[in-house]
Amino acid sequence: MPAFSEWESFYVIVGSSGAALTGLQFVVIALTVDLRRRSSTRTLDAFATPTIVHFCATLLIAGVLSAPWRSPLGAVLLLGAIGAGGVVYSVIVAIRARRQTDYSPVFEDWLFHVGLPLLAYGTVAIAATVLHGNHEPALFWIAAATLLLLFIGIHNAWDTVTFLATDTPPPKEDGGSPAAPKAGRQ
Repeated sequence: MPAFSEWESFYVIVGSSGAALTGLQFVVIALTVDLRRRSSTRTLDAFATPTIVHFCATLLIAGVLSAPWRSPLGAVLLLGAIGAGGVVYSVIVAIRARRQTDYSPVFEDWLFHVGLPLLAYGTVAIAATVLHGNHEPALFWIAAATLLLLFIGIHNAWDTVTFLATDTPPPKEDGGSPAAPKAGRQ
């Protein structure tokens, strides 16, 4: 579709950024695994996994809109599914954040882990429904939502790294594992 091809450079940049940042997040988590106590899977599911999901959603949206569609129907259906799935996932993240006990989320956490992703995925879902009829504004809304997901992921990845760097206690002098950090931000 000609309308999609006009966005190819944008989605090459955004998609490859999402892919590269996904890989970088894996490296950061792998390198910091020995620095602190083990987090529960509930905490990881609430705060680490969503970052990877947002980066991968960015890559997936870029792939969908870079595919050589002959008709917009396939893109509409896939983007609608990505948006709807992201909305459901954002609700799941909220539930996971409430249930985990290793960390006390603050307003910024709720905003970047639940509120903004819900907005971004909802925008993709709504824009997908009008993409077939009025593609130009819909493509701009999808692009904005995709960039928002990318920046949410960057913020959350940075937040994870700074949390690990500032809340990680030094190793015990006897060579044992470090003491457990305090939950929540001060």
